Amino acid sequence: MPTYVALLNWTDQGVRNYKDTAKRSEAFRSAAHKLGAKLLSIYWTVGPYDLVAVVEAPDDETATAALLQLGGVGNIRSTTLRAFGAEEMEGIIAKATG
Repeated sequence: MPTYVALLNWTDQGVRNYKDTAKRSEAFRSAAHKLGAKLLSIYWTVGPYDLVAVVEAPDDETATAALLQLGGVGNIRSTTLRAFGAEEMEGIIAKATG
């Protein structure tokens, strides 16, 4: 299943409600599961991003739907990256080199 790395920043609302952040991550895990995606891991970070989430989803549309639901609550804004594992990268290289 494709993997996505979501770089998350709290909104003003998210910072005000920081005490609920662990509960919110579990709510996201559940919501993503209902859509067919899986939250593999979530990390609270120091630096330009407040959190980093790693999500698996069957396709871009499902990953986007899960992250739209998350952002729609109003606690975060996201930048999402499609990530490729070593096996996927070997396939991409094979296509590129003909």
